[in-house]
Amino acid sequence: MNYIKVRKDGPLLMTGDIEVRAADGTLLEKSDDVALCRCGRSGNKPFCDGSHRETGFRHDGCFEDGRAEPPQGEGPLRVTVRPRAMLLAKGPMTISSADGRCTTTRNSAALCRCGESSNKPFCDASHKHCDVGD
Repeated sequence: MNYIKVRKDGPLLMTGDIEVRAADGTLLEKSDDVALCRCGRSGNKPFCDGSHRETGFRHDGCFEDGRAEPPQGEGPLRVTVRPRAMLLAKGPMTISSADGRCTTTRNSAALCRCGESSNKPFCDASHKHCDVGD
């Protein structure tokens, strides 16, 4: 199974069989452990470089999910970095807050990477009104 841990005031920590790809399909990273930026300020997007500490990014890591579904099968979690937009995750996954209070399972998810969503860690299209960069 693939796991996404939503760190309080920090990145998305992904473990399992993780592939991170650019929108054109170019493989950026294949690993069993990846930290992806969700504050929108990393100098190494889509990967976390610790910028959330200096920018004052705040989110307790907890969430509600009205779209939970049982994971289907096994396999990699493919994360596509959409230009000036969200992270699109496809594959069986469990998403949880770092403290484990909030948990959901999904087969696909649009995850915020601009830091502005009011539905973190999920995207609410706030990137259209801020500078998420590449």
